[in-house]
Amino acid sequence: MKQATIILDKDYRISRIDDRLYGSFIEHLGRAVYGGIYEPGHPLADESGFRTDVIDAVKKLGVPIVRYPGGNFVSGFAWEDSVGPVEQRPKRLDLAWFTTETNEVGLHEFSRWAQKAGAEMMYAINLGTRGPEQARDVVEYANHPGGSRFSDLRIANGQKDPFGIKVWCLGNEMDGPWQMGRKTAYEYGRIANESAKMMKWVDPSIEVVACGSSSSEMPTFGSWELEMLEECYENIDYVSLHRYYGNPTGDTPGFLARTMDMDDFIHSVTSICDAVKGKKHSKKQVNLSFDEWNVWYHSRQQDEEIWKREKWDRALPLLEDIYNFEDALLVGSMLITLLRNADRVKIACLAQLVNVIAPIMTRTGGGCWAQTIYYPFMHASRYGRGTSLKAIVKSPVYDCSDYESVPVVDTAAVLTDDGGVTVFCVNRDLTEDCLVDLDLRSFGDLQMKEHLVLHHDDVKAVNTEEEPNNVIPSTLLVTRIENGRAQIKLPALSWNVLRFS
Repeated sequence: MKQATIILDKDYRISRIDDRLYGSFIEHLGRAVYGGIYEPGHPLADESGFRTDVIDAVKKLGVPIVRYPGGNFVSGFAWEDSVGPVEQRPKRLDLAWFTTETNEVGLHEFSRWAQKAGAEMMYAINLGTRGPEQARDVVEYANHPGGSRFSDLRIANGQKDPFGIKVWCLGNEMDGPWQMGRKTAYEYGRIANESAKMMKWVDPSIEVVACGSSSSEMPTFGSWELEMLEECYENIDYVSLHRYYGNPTGDTPGFLARTMDMDDFIHSVTSICDAVKGKKHSKKQVNLSFDEWNVWYHSRQQDEEIWKREKWDRALPLLEDIYNFEDALLVGSMLITLLRNADRVKIACLAQLVNVIAPIMTRTGGGCWAQTIYYPFMHASRYGRGTSLKAIVKSPVYDCSDYESVPVVDTAAVLTDDGGVTVFCVNRDLTEDCLVDLDLRSFGDLQMKEHLVLHHDDVKAVNTEEEPNNVIPSTLLVTRIENGRAQIKLPALSWNVLRFS
């Protein structure tokens, strides 16, 4: 059995964790909206057509903020299409995903859904085919009390009180050649600056997220952030990061090490933000919004086949990755990485929430079930609120195809507001359990409350509508703490939640 040590101290603090770290994302893509959150006629649909079983599953995750309506979709989106009488809204060809958007669900409807799900809306504006004028107009429509053209239009459309949207995304992945209205870094920086300026003149209370490079593997990465921030640093609040990982070759050790890349990505963007801050002699700190992150690779061939058969249909079943057990382990490590960087990552969005690369799956007219990745996200959202602690970890390491000295035990720790401690651990070892010596002496008289574990003997095990409980958490025996120390066994290939009170 392998052995590791973890030392925690109540004074080794990284940062207060922003609750928005546990956000998610719903784009007008695939069956995320139509057939996902919205399915009139379903036995469990409410009076607005929203599936109540989906709402219940989202509420169990405790998602505080949801990015909407895109994504690539937003770069061709006219926000005016999504308001007013539903029967008068136009149908549009969506060039991002080659489907037809009916606009049955729009700003008003999604706001109602978000309220039912207990979440705020993080609204993305189109800076691909549109610009600052439309950005200003939609903020006026959503947030101004009344007495102006667009705020009065909102009232006429049945919403007297402002929506009060506080976080706005300035476009999406604008350096991507797949993006409608792709920009150079200078072009985007200028339009983002002018949009942010005008939006904040309408509502000074809002925060805005500027697009970082669409991936750390893009040739534009780094230079994009630097040049873009030169143009808009003082008017924006966050820079976005997007990252997906896959395991097409079946290399589990290498796959589980991919969060080392995620950590490097965060540190690189942080460094660029601070370099621009220094160059501009600014007192303002720009933080990060990791507003797309997940595992994504299972469905890509399937999507190509769907487009060949059904291009331009409504709500095609796109990006419906079926997640296995090893995907859940990587999602757990990605959450751990976000927690360890809570001093700069203030917003994060698991992409996406329902059906599209999602923790929640539905069948049209049928059931709703949790995928494997649902459980680490639920645990982190429930038990990972408070203050992120710096854990001093001594762990065995391994080398893999892309990385050397990968820690076998991946760890983050949280001081909860009631004085308790939560420790999240992934044991990356394929075959060996790991005995962890956990030092909690600085916290006084703590007792172990719970040890939750997610483990399966088959790394490719999945949950389905027929077998929704194939990969689910279990509870291990609680370990006694003696003199502030505990010896805890982490099963081979497992996600662990250690709760102390």
